[in-house]
Amino acid sequence: MKRSEINAIKSEAEAFIRSFGAVLPPFANWSPDQMRSDKAAGIRDRGLGWDITDYGQGRFDELGLFLFTLRNGDVSDLNSGRGMLYAEKLLVSRDEQLSPMHRHIVKAEDIINRGGGDLVMEMYASDADGGVDRDTPVIVPSDGCPVTIKPGELLRLKPGESVTLMPGVWHAFWAEQGDCLIGEVSTVNDDRTDNVFEDPIPRFATIEEDVAPDFLLVADYFS
Repeated sequence: MKRSEINAIKSEAEAFIRSFGAVLPPFANWSPDQMRSDKAAGIRDRGLGWDITDYGQGRFDELGLFLFTLRNGDVSDLNSGRGMLYAEKLLVSRDEQLSPMHRHIVKAEDIINRGGGDLVMEMYASDADGGVDRDTPVIVPSDGCPVTIKPGELLRLKPGESVTLMPGVWHAFWAEQGDCLIGEVSTVNDDRTDNVFEDPIPRFATIEEDVAPDFLLVADYFS
C-alpha cells in the first residue's frame, strides 16, 4: 500500500467512526514524532492505535480491513490469570471488503456490529490438525444464545448484534448494504503471532513510502 493511500483511509475511517458518535482517544491524533517519544512507550508496547492492512495483496477495497486498537493488556499476564487480560478495538469493514479466513490461537473475541451495513460472517470448526473443517457444523454464541452454523452457512449480524468466537473457530467476514462499524472485545492479543490464515498471506501491509506519514501505524512500531 502507498503511504498516501493509508493517510487518506485513516481520515475517511475516522470520519465514519465519528458519524456514530464515537470519539477516539487523544493519542489517535498524535504525530509520528509524538508516537516515537518516551511518553508513548506503553502505547507502542501494547500495539495501540491505527492498523490498516491489505494483507500484502495490494487490493485494499476488495481484501482489507481498518482497525484501531483502543486498549490491550500484556500477553504475559495470561499465564498468571491476573491483570489486564482484555483488549478492545474498533474496525471498519467497507461494503463487500473481505477480511480473509483465519483463526486465533489464544484470542477469544466478541465481534459486534456497531452500526452501518450488515456484517456477514463465514465460520468453520477446526479439524484435528487445526485446518478448516468444512464438513462439521460449528456452534457459536450470538448475543448469549447458541447458534448452530452449518458448513457453508452465513451468519448475518444486523446493527447491535454480535457473535462470540473462541480460539480455533475459523472465520472470514465482510460488510453488505454499506460500510460497517465493528466493535471487538477480546482476550489480550498479539497480532504478530496470534493470526493463522488459511492462505499464506501476511497480517500487515507492505508500505511504499511515497509521502511522509501523517501518523504511525501499529506495524510501524515494530519496524
